[in-house]
Amino acid sequence: MSISKISKLAVEVASYEARITYKCSYAVIRSAKKIVTSISGQGVRHQSTAASSNEVQRTESSWRSYVRRWQWKIPLGLGVSLLAVLQWRYFRKRHETNKGPIEGLMVECYCSLPLRITSRVWGGFASLELPVSIRSTIYSFYAKIFKANLDEIDASLTEFASLSDFFVRPLKPNARTIAQNTNMVSPSDGKVLHFGPVTSCRVEQVKGMTYNLQHFLGEPNWPDIDKNSKVSNKGICDDYVSGLLKNPENILYQLTIYLAPGDYHRFHSPADWTIKLRRHFQGKLLSVNPRIASWLPDLFSLNERVVYIGEWAGGFMAYAAVGATNVGSIRVFKDQELVTNTKKWPKGKNSEDTEFQDLKVKKGELFGEFRMGSTIVLLFEAPKDFEFCTQVGQKIKMGEGLSECNITTGRGFW
Repeated sequence: MSISKISKLAVEVASYEARITYKCSYAVIRSAKKIVTSISGQGVRHQSTAASSNEVQRTESSWRSYVRRWQWKIPLGLGVSLLAVLQWRYFRKRHETNKGPIEGLMVECYCSLPLRITSRVWGGFASLELPVSIRSTIYSFYAKIFKANLDEIDASLTEFASLSDFFVRPLKPNARTIAQNTNMVSPSDGKVLHFGPVTSCRVEQVKGMTYNLQHFLGEPNWPDIDKNSKVSNKGICDDYVSGLLKNPENILYQLTIYLAPGDYHRFHSPADWTIKLRRHFQGKLLSVNPRIASWLPDLFSLNERVVYIGEWAGGFMAYAAVGATNVGSIRVFKDQELVTNTKKWPKGKNSEDTEFQDLKVKKGELFGEFRMGSTIVLLFEAPKDFEFCTQVGQKIKMGEGLSECNITTGRGFW
């Protein structure tokens, strides 16, 4: 399909949406009127009929005002979004037979989608308080669709006021066991996308697709860690990796875990460690689904992410929570000033640093939560004989050991 045909189709769709939205809006108003009438009859029967009627009229009036305000903005947004999607599909089809610079155009098309806006809208929608009477039904349906385990929840379903609250549901105290035979454990539930040593600045996000580590972490100017660095802020990319190590005899390792919508959405500390710095990159909010990650290079360094830099028994550690489409927010319990998924920063501002005074976190301690599924990237220094006891594609639980050995401070620090 040519670009001209794609543009024409998008315009036609937008016009069609504009024609039908006005009609559909009144259908929404009528439905809202019925819902309000039903609720008024069941929950406020003690009120007068006149009061209920006035409430219905006010609700209908507000719906009419809302629809009139958005009936032209929504079709225009959908038309532009459709144009971007169709362009992306067009370039993607060409890319299958024409490798090379077309990849950059594909990325531009995908990144042009208003995913930050839709993610904030979804976050607001998911935060709406639901009637108690329908909470169990909705959450049970969600659990069935996304295969969430309701038996391990440490609360009644009716206690979760909104979908966002259900996403970050707490577990029963004995639902997860923290491995004691190792000092490095899985920080979250999810699917293992990749693990292993980091030998260059190009790091695998999934098999066959990489991201730039220097872009992902930023310049190595964090406090009390850059003193032993062998690479300057403008150094060669591959020297960047060795410059992170405290002990030149060690190796940098990586673990990537994808949290699906049905997984436990809280993440914990993978080890006993000390946090020196938080670096927040606003970035995009592209999907981190493994299928997307398998064809979109530099996905992790494009997306919004919060990276915590510090030290553990083995040396350097970076613990990153990567945002994604429809992730309402990322919350870190020991960092109350962190705010994600906000309006775009001023042009030229790429990241924001916050220093900590040796913030200590224990292995298995609750660290933060995603308001929907996303990805955890763990980068840590360890001896050359460190061996993972996991597999790519494996479903892993928070607290499971990543290795069967303990690492002592003497082997890791300078």
